[in-house]
Amino acid sequence: MTVESAAQAAYLVAALLFILALAGLSKHETAKTGNAYGMAGMAVALVATVALAITRNVSSLGLILIGVAMVIGAGIGLWRARVVEMTGMPELIAILHSFVGLAAVLVGWNGYLAIEGGADPAEAAVLIAQGTLGIHHAEVFIGVFIGAVTFTGSIVAFLKLSARINSKPLMLPGKNFLNVGALVVFLALTVWFCLSPQLWLLVVVTVVALLLGWHLVASIGGGDMPVVVSMLNSYSGWAAAASGFLLENDLLIVTGALVGSSGAYLSYIMCRAMNRSFISVIAGGFGIEAGPADDKDYGDHREVNADQVAELLTAAKSVIITPGYGMAVAQAQYGVAELTRKLRANGTTVRFGIHPVAGRLPGHMNVLLAEAKVPYDIVLEMDEINDDFSDTDVVLVIGANDTVNPAAEDDPTSPIAGMPVLKVWDADNVIVFKRSMASGYAGVQNPLFFRENSAMLFGDAKDRVEDIIRAL
Repeated sequence: MTVESAAQAAYLVAALLFILALAGLSKHETAKTGNAYGMAGMAVALVATVALAITRNVSSLGLILIGVAMVIGAGIGLWRARVVEMTGMPELIAILHSFVGLAAVLVGWNGYLAIEGGADPAEAAVLIAQGTLGIHHAEVFIGVFIGAVTFTGSIVAFLKLSARINSKPLMLPGKNFLNVGALVVFLALTVWFCLSPQLWLLVVVTVVALLLGWHLVASIGGGDMPVVVSMLNSYSGWAAAASGFLLENDLLIVTGALVGSSGAYLSYIMCRAMNRSFISVIAGGFGIEAGPADDKDYGDHREVNADQVAELLTAAKSVIITPGYGMAVAQAQYGVAELTRKLRANGTTVRFGIHPVAGRLPGHMNVLLAEAKVPYDIVLEMDEINDDFSDTDVVLVIGANDTVNPAAEDDPTSPIAGMPVLKVWDADNVIVFKRSMASGYAGVQNPLFFRENSAMLFGDAKDRVEDIIRAL
């Protein structure tokens, strides 16, 4: 067996491992195994790619550069994985997506310089003989466009998620016209480039795509960021697939298609969870049509202390905990897990209600609770637990805001009107853990805080949970 055929066989094995990884990651119980499959697949792919490079007479300098790049990349990856907090995972994933986009842009430009630019006349002659030169033109142009949109869009997402820029949506005049206009320009330039490939056309589409990626994400409000992360995940997959076509690498095409399609489906799930269309998210975002919700007078809120909450929990037979991003920021998941163990030991039924867009990343809360060793069987999705709140004695809302906002059902003028939410207000008692009365990430006031059966427990969530445990 030649090295070429062995590498193709290795690529097939890697592709199967990636599929098994996706299947494993779909359930809590098999997530670790799925992650191991993914790492094994990537290791196989890297070894096969390096072996191919050696057999294709890559220069010694080229092989050294490949080795140096792998060492640097592995070092950075290991370092970031060790130091990143769970609260920093969304922005880390966003910045990693930007690397994929940038790689696709560089591969596209390299493809142009080698073929259309005349740096590799032998390869160009082969494409002409095969009658596929026009296809190469399209691959270059589309790959650069998708990669550039992913690159700047991911950078803006990183800046928003890490609070380096304001999470509010950018409102440029005619924003939708600008987005649609950029797509029309791209289509026209693609046809032009396929008929007459010229360097200036590639420069123009690169600039247009960079600006479009920046504007697409900048104009999306904070409440839609989970969708943005999954959307960029999909974009990065299609960018990788475009690079695969240019590099004639089957594994990159398959892997990119897997990532692109799974990211697109995840975006669909997120949008369905918010009762919004994907187009409406791209075109706007929470906060675009905000009415007078923040100006309404909901009355006075009621405050409680840890001892009072402990008394409620001691007498409760059924408790539901609904976590949000505030729990991640406070790193309160370990205290919440300990509180759960104490209550269950006392005979109290404790469950968790997880909204699909809780946190800044799809599945963010599930990962936090798994990290704290909360049993999987008591962590339920919104659809599984929403009808049980009316039979619940106490609900603890820990750092959640927009996902438990009754305005989604009661106020048609609210920016989140129609969004499915956790109906925590149906319980006998609702305790809301918050640092202040500030609105959530979507910038929408929550009338839950002012309801008769709701009370506010102010302060750092981790400290307050520990106070409750001591009181118990």
